[in-house]
Amino acid sequence: MKKKLMKKALYPLCVCLAFPLTSHALNFSGYYRLGVGGNTNGSTQSCFKLPGARSKYRLGNECELWSELAWDHAVALDDGSTISGMVMGGFYNPIGHMPKFKDSNEHGGGSSRIQQMFVEWKNAGVLNGGNFWVGRRYYKRNDIHMTDYYYWNQSATGFGFDEVPIGDLRYSYVFSRKDNYDQEPYVNRHDFNVNGFKTNPGGEVQVGLSYLQKPDSEDAHSGWAVSVQHKQAGFLGGKFNTFALQYGEGPGTGLGYTGDTTLNRNNKTWRVVEYFDWQTTERFGGQFQFVYEKNINPDGPELRWMSTGIRPVYAFTEQFKLSGEVGHDQVMTSGGTRKLTKFTVAPT
Repeated sequence: MKKKLMKKALYPLCVCLAFPLTSHALNFSGYYRLGVGGNTNGSTQSCFKLPGARSKYRLGNECELWSELAWDHAVALDDGSTISGMVMGGFYNPIGHMPKFKDSNEHGGGSSRIQQMFVEWKNAGVLNGGNFWVGRRYYKRNDIHMTDYYYWNQSATGFGFDEVPIGDLRYSYVFSRKDNYDQEPYVNRHDFNVNGFKTNPGGEVQVGLSYLQKPDSEDAHSGWAVSVQHKQAGFLGGKFNTFALQYGEGPGTGLGYTGDTTLNRNNKTWRVVEYFDWQTTERFGGQFQFVYEKNINPDGPELRWMSTGIRPVYAFTEQFKLSGEVGHDQVMTSGGTRKLTKFTVAPT
């Protein structure tokens, strides 16, 4: 859970610009995840994840320390727009090992990284109330909470025009070179998004297209991916029901990320995602998910992954609740089928 930890007032600054400024507070926020655990052999906790699956069910099944610390500051302009900046550091270390917050390939090695460092101009008049940003940032991250699965994630290092309204729709464009920690080589990636297609009361469709240029490296190819997502507000008393279809070719088979640049257009991936939160009573809620993905590789085995799970939560009091989670993953290849079912009960 993210919490605002500190707010510090700043004295007004006199800056000689063409327009007056109003300085907002400097905010500090953070997120941390840590725990302790063991196994029946008396050693460090082991987590359950099926080989070939894209994610794992999180409840009681996280074997790492993860922390984010962020500072952000905003300056309001007289025209109603705002210029803001953010810096965020991320720190990772597996449990059962001494913290080593430096990039390390050794077993149990930790890492630290600047997760975000960007400047954003919000509500810009020249963009009809849209936004512009430049730097490294989390951006349009669509994920399923109980598996921490980011199926459509446009976070990147680059620049973007964000949610620019034209008529009844909102348009976004991002140019980036690097969108994940392990990406090699760098790729010119173009992401186009259109939001605001009203389909029914409380329902809205978002469409996204990604084009990845061929990098200047041996045996590299260009690729593309398309995502279509429908969100329905107020489903079963919860926030949203989300249904997404995704398809990609070549390096676009990474769908939410830049994929392997050595793959050509004969390599294809498609994915179906369905998940929702429910809150049927004041005390009873939860989340459900279903994911199906198929990878077509002419030069290797075809891989299909299916994942379904549910996490009901019941609050006995305002201070005590009981959570349960059942998740099942299945990976099917030409060599056979692998299955894993995980069950967790967590009083909190």
